[in-house]
Order: sequence, then structure tokens, then C-alpha cells
Amino acid sequence: MSRIVLRLDRVMADRKMSLNELSEKVGVSNVNLSKLKTGKVSAIRFSTLEAICEVLNCQPGDILEYDPSLPGTEEEK
Repeated sequence: MSRIVLRLDRVMADRKMSLNELSEKVGVSNVNLSKLKTGKVSAIRFSTLEAICEVLNCQPGDILEYDPSLPGTEEEK
């Protein structure tokens, strides 16, 4: 588990944008965006993050949040 929480679903809802629409505009598959939306990824390319922020007109901090109260990964222990 990671201390980084993905908030893509919240930003998409605020912008009233569907996964399909975001996928088309960003050029990333629905499957990969769905994994980002549900937090089931361990990494994101800066180019993907940049494209998402451009389409959603947001900052990376709107999508990524650090929560120190969550347990860290095995590498951090």
C-alpha cells in the first residue's frame, strides 16, 4: 500500500468528464485510466500526468495526495 492517494475520480466528477471522454482527449486507454482512477497503479508517467492535468485544467496536486497516516510500502519499512 502507498501513502499516495489518487483523486482522479474526484477531479473528473468536478469537471463532469467521463472516463471515455478523458481517455480520448488524453490518448490513454480506458483500462489504464480506470486503474489510475481506482488507485490500482504503482507509477504514472509524467507525460501522462501532464496530459491529464492539461485536459482537466488542474494541477498534479489536485490528482495526487500524500497521506502520512496510511501504512507505507514494504520498501519503506
